[in-house]
Amino acid sequence: MPVFVYRAGRMVDKATGEAMTSPDAPLALPATFGDLPGYASPIDGRWVEGRRARRYDLESNGCVDANGLRKGPRGLKNERFAKKHGAEHLLDR
Repeated sequence: MPVFVYRAGRMVDKATGEAMTSPDAPLALPATFGDLPGYASPIDGRWVEGRRARRYDLESNGCVDANGLRKGPRGLKNERFAKKHGAEHLLDR
């Protein structure tokens, strides 16, 4: 997949220097993502604006992101690492 950079007032392929669009090609634009809308923290009521503030709010209140929790068996896949740290190995169940 090509990587595009901004040079001399236009978007060009980083490796070849070719322009991002040609007259016969459809318009190609870089993808952009908006930030999260602001909200009042359900934990302490402070205003949280954006992803970085959300991560800080969760961390400062000792919470974890519910969307990031793993679904499935708990335990470690690497038997040697599990023994070294006194943890449960998945295959020992």
